[in-house]
Amino acid sequence: MSEIHPLALFRLSVLGALVSRERLHRGELQKTIRELASREYAIPHSQRTMLAEKTIQAWYYTWRKEGIAGLAPKVRIDRGQSKITPALQEAVLTAKRDNPRRSVRQIKRLLEADGQVAHQTLSRSSVHRLLQHNGLSRLTGSASLPEEKRSFGAEFAGTIWYGDVMHGPRVPIKGQLRKTYLVSLLDDASRLVAHSAFCLGETALDIEGVLKQALLRRGVPIKFIVDNGAAYRAATLQGVCARLGIHLIFCRPYAPEGKGKLERWHRTFRDQFLSELDERRITSLQDLNARLWAWIEQVYHQTVHASLDGLTPLTRYQRDLPRIRTLGPKAVELDALFYHRVERFVRKDATVSYLAQRFEVPYELSGKTVRLVVDPHAQRVVGVEDKAGVSLGRATALDVLANVHRKRRKPEPPEGVGAVGNHCGKGPRKGPNLVELAHAQYHGNKRPDVAAANTTAKA
Repeated sequence: MSEIHPLALFRLSVLGALVSRERLHRGELQKTIRELASREYAIPHSQRTMLAEKTIQAWYYTWRKEGIAGLAPKVRIDRGQSKITPALQEAVLTAKRDNPRRSVRQIKRLLEADGQVAHQTLSRSSVHRLLQHNGLSRLTGSASLPEEKRSFGAEFAGTIWYGDVMHGPRVPIKGQLRKTYLVSLLDDASRLVAHSAFCLGETALDIEGVLKQALLRRGVPIKFIVDNGAAYRAATLQGVCARLGIHLIFCRPYAPEGKGKLERWHRTFRDQFLSELDERRITSLQDLNARLWAWIEQVYHQTVHASLDGLTPLTRYQRDLPRIRTLGPKAVELDALFYHRVERFVRKDATVSYLAQRFEVPYELSGKTVRLVVDPHAQRVVGVEDKAGVSLGRATALDVLANVHRKRRKPEPPEGVGAVGNHCGKGPRKGPNLVELAHAQYHGNKRPDVAAANTTAKA
């Protein structure tokens, strides 16, 4: 008895609600097919999870006509053959071998431009099958030398960390449901989660916050492998890694196999944490993270990992503790390593704005553009710098009530001028004076010096 093809068994399982019925009433077939098409399936050898109504309908009529044998995938009669003429086949293969990065579309355009084939007469699927049959369907590399990929693993914990983000559940924030993102850092050798947290975004700031906690808890890695996204390429994250001697390595775009162990962690997380999570009990982001950290420490880190020779991730990590790089003296200045610098213009009242808050800086900086040194995680301004990084003083939160009683510094008056600008000299001014000119004109004296002389003579 021949073995039934696995795909035929899958298709039959999809049709279960139809083939198990002896008779279908009018309209019941289409109704059942629509219902089957609305479900999700684990389709063999496919990333898709949904099936079209027409597909299910075609399987049903094929089953009625041919039975389960008809549900097995059909092998093309002309498989291995090509409808393209031998001369044109050779031209297609030559074009691909000359430049392995040429796509099917480029090959078609090349042959049409060269006059070897009429416009729109060469089928793309025929060209693709020809290249595939000859082992030339890859965009890069060659038929004889495909790209070499090998499994690897760090010898010691703390050598390689991976960083990535996955989508999380929604949590109530100020009366509204907000989407969360799980930011995780995983150690290669031990599979230990250096740190993981749900955040409200997947920005560089979120990643830096998780990295900071991981450094405090699990030491300093030698290599940090991350995605090629903009958040990981942020200058602030690269600066932190450079100052701590961490080699920041970016995966090639569209090459997820470079972080297969982290992908495996995500799958475990979905199967064991998200599937068990009762979202009705989650009242805040802090509530969600509290459950995450408890599960990681009490369950994941304490479970024997198949690839660790019977060890748990925590035990495997602790075995290499003498080799782990610690922060050492840099632990004291760790906060400063994560500070950001933002440019701001200082107002006339010596204040600047940051995150909708106002801060006071030294009054001498009024009207200038400075760089604020900020702690983005604590949302506070630490100080002020110039473009060269030289400190220009501290920044304090604006207190308008305290400023009511604050003694203000006043500028020193120039020599000969009183506090309100009055003349304090003993003799008359030598230059013209607007007040005296107006007085002389009003009283009929055109020359104020004459009026002044007459006044002196009468005295």
